[in-house]
Amino acid sequence: MVMPDHICPYGRKSLWLLRRKGYRVDDRWLTTREQTDAYKAEHGVKTTPQTFIDGVRIGGHDDLRRHFGRRVPEEGATSYWPVLTVFAVAALIASVVVWWQEGWVVASFPPTFISITMCLLAMLKVQDLEKFSTMFMNYDLLAQRWPWYGYIYPFAELGAGVLMLAGVLTFISAPVALVIGTIGAVSVFKAVYVDRRKLKCACVGGSSNVPLGFVSLTENLMMVGMAIWMLAMPM
Repeated sequence: MVMPDHICPYGRKSLWLLRRKGYRVDDRWLTTREQTDAYKAEHGVKTTPQTFIDGVRIGGHDDLRRHFGRRVPEEGATSYWPVLTVFAVAALIASVVVWWQEGWVVASFPPTFISITMCLLAMLKVQDLEKFSTMFMNYDLLAQRWPWYGYIYPFAELGAGVLMLAGVLTFISAPVALVIGTIGAVSVFKAVYVDRRKLKCACVGGSSNVPLGFVSLTENLMMVGMAIWMLAMPM
């Protein structure tokens, strides 16, 4: 579809993929809604674009990717990629911060990395509080008892992360991280390893397909470890 108010991104992707594979493409545009609806009815398809190779219909963009042996994520499939991406970006930012401040001191990396990770994960949760709190309530023990905790949790995580990164008000940030991290770790452990429930984790927001399990437990244990380390520093 190529219309004044809409150009189909999947059509462009299909065109780009075919040309990368060395095909000469007869690129036919659907320029009106009526033309698009008539085309779908004629070929018995629900979506456009549709790709034909040597007169044989391959299908839409996902079908074309499968035709060329490329992986296509299944709709609703679980994946650790979103949370691993957060960890990777946090590690990159932490590396730059530590290098810029201290010329790279290895001991400074873990607390910087953890606090930045907390901030990034909290940001993703805050984007849609309603979805997050609903998914969070599926497994968090405190949120199940007091639903308001699901709305407070992201801001508690964000506040603790910011204060830890700044290195100020430890008497507030460390206890908060310790409490929410401990409750989270116990909740995840019970849901996954005791009750054997297969749930999605709310760790990167309420719209994610990250499976509840080891990575979710790691997030909470990192907060607990960071809190204990900061409380122990004065000693």
